[in-house]
Amino acid sequence: MKATITSKGQVTIPGGIRDRLGLKAGQILEFDETAPFLKAHRVIDREKALSVLGSKSKELAGKTVEEWVTWLRGPIELPPKKRRSSR
Repeated sequence: MKATITSKGQVTIPGGIRDRLGLKAGQILEFDETAPFLKAHRVIDREKALSVLGSKSKELAGKTVEEWVTWLRGPIELPPKKRRSSR
């Protein structure tokens, strides 16, 4: 899937990706400037998220989204990336 960057630096996220990730108009994305690739994730309302966690809120306070997910489902190993053939 491809997207074009406009002269204003805007990119339209394709509808299929927005649907799959549950992205809605007006949501805020945060970009990871340290990643060697374009990486963004939704900014989560901290108070709302902590209220859902209840008794675990103190344990998870100050953690990143990735740390929360790891806590919830355990660590995962991603499969190795397939190399694209050059043309």
